[in-house]
Amino acid sequence: MIELVAQAETMREVVRLALRVASTDANVLITGESGTGKDVLAHLIHARSSRSANELVKIDCASLPSELLEAELFGYERGAFTGATEAKPGRFEAAHKGTLLLDEIAHLSTDAQAKLLRVIERREFERLGGRRTIKVDARLIALTNVELEDAVKRRSFREDLFYRLNVVRLHLPPLRERREDVPELTERFLKMYAAKHGRRANALTPAALAAFTAYDFPGNVRELANTIERAVIVSSGQRIEADDLPDSLHAAIAFQKRRTRRQTLAELEADYIKETLAAAKGNKSEAARLLGISRKNLYEKLARYGEGVGVRVKGVEKNDER
Repeated sequence: MIELVAQAETMREVVRLALRVASTDANVLITGESGTGKDVLAHLIHARSSRSANELVKIDCASLPSELLEAELFGYERGAFTGATEAKPGRFEAAHKGTLLLDEIAHLSTDAQAKLLRVIERREFERLGGRRTIKVDARLIALTNVELEDAVKRRSFREDLFYRLNVVRLHLPPLRERREDVPELTERFLKMYAAKHGRRANALTPAALAAFTAYDFPGNVRELANTIERAVIVSSGQRIEADDLPDSLHAAIAFQKRRTRRQTLAELEADYIKETLAAAKGNKSEAARLLGISRKNLYEKLARYGEGVGVRVKGVEKNDER
């Protein structure tokens, strides 16, 4: 598993707090966008805790329907439901003296939330279809990429359960807010995927690294890892070139640059003409009518902005209706 990279001060503060809380038994709520490393941080907390000799048991609350999720969490007795031919312990029992990692906690059904709250408060539960009370000692780490406070306001998440889970909150910032971490992350992923696929690539060119640090990575660290793996696979040399990166990444960077600076009047006009031509399905006479200018004036502008609007104009034919 990749260790957390924390060159950015925001990440360093998160790791410092995580290490302080690891030695306690406090429940932890880890928030952040998808792909920011919440799962990795949870494993770090468990590894640095007094429970590290025991299991860290994970369950994805979003991947199972509510009835199966409860059976997975609490286990069931033989005959509890159709198909239950034998008793099965749940994840809570497996996490006894260890850590239970609840991924995508916001997806818990209201019934499962009520049962989870009881376990937190009483440290006990019964399997589905069972009467025997089972004592459990498991630390809870919950992960979510949504604002649980909003879910509480919508009454889709219990307020009392929220406060029980939110003893210590750790928020992982998105990669675009910690670009200082990108060079080390790319280096680690590069080594990992080069070894995995038996490739020679062992470094990035300055242009490739500049592209990575300029890109916003909406998929965060997970998207960065996937992009590096693709580049390692398609690269034919020892260094990853900018051309080895997907066209979509270069297009996104260009869009980001346009969005973060004020466009000139000429650029705005070129964009508007391009949009109008698209609306007119390429018919220049119709585009000129929509723009409120003559067809001759439109051709003059196309000749001036040709590259910007994706049209090249060499001259104007008298009978050209397009």
